[in-house]
Amino acid sequence: MTPRRSLVAALVLPAVVALVAAGCTGGDGPRPETSASDGGTSAASATPADDGGPGDGGGAGDDGGADDGEGSDGGSGDGGGSGADDGSGDDTPAPTSAPPFVADTRPDQAEPTGAGGTLLTVTDIRTGVHPGFDRVVFDLGGTGPGAPGWDVRYVPEALDDGSGHRVEVAGDAILQVRISGTAAPTDSGVPGADRTPIRPADTEAVEEVLYRTWFEGYSTAFVGIDDGERPFRVFLLTDPVRVVLDVQH
Repeated sequence: MTPRRSLVAALVLPAVVALVAAGCTGGDGPRPETSASDGGTSAASATPADDGGPGDGGGAGDDGGADDGEGSDGGSGDGGGSGADDGSGDDTPAPTSAPPFVADTRPDQAEPTGAGGTLLTVTDIRTGVHPGFDRVVFDLGGTGPGAPGWDVRYVPEALDDGSGHRVEVAGDAILQVRISGTAAPTDSGVPGADRTPIRPADTEAVEEVLYRTWFEGYSTAFVGIDDGERPFRVFLLTDPVRVVLDVQH
């Protein structure tokens, strides 16, 4: 080999080796890891939305006495449960299925607190519709730090406290709502709820709500239910004080 050819080979050979080495690392070599911090994606656990009811983190414990989702006009509420918890006012799509309804048809009872120092009267009754259930809200006003109790159960017929007078209630089943630890309007200083029957046009389970009267510490209402006995749940909200009844669709 002449000196000129030896010089050319000495210059070309290292370049060829470098090109071959670079090509071998193109497809099979290790790739840099991608993380959430550098713009990549990572899996996250999904938490189901709270339905605002008791037993699953909702109800009185989750909103600190915030809006119960119904209107404030008395009678038919907001005409369809379009309160703060139905997604109105933003671009959030409406839920396509109802959350689990943790309830049954057995009596639901709770004892009042603050007896003797609390004077509460049912001042208004409102209704609304939510995914999977109808809601009936009993507003209470008055004085004192205590809270009302309740005894809610299905009864074969609606009978007034004291007189035993039979009351006609629309529906195939009757829920009797007795709110305990309440006072007459003359004692609490606030007006009582209207006794005009409430017949919501948009509810699926609740046909009628009929508030009767206060008698010996109990405020009684009857709720007519369509298509027989359905699961229900009852819980307390505060600030202001409300007893909430949910009936499953």
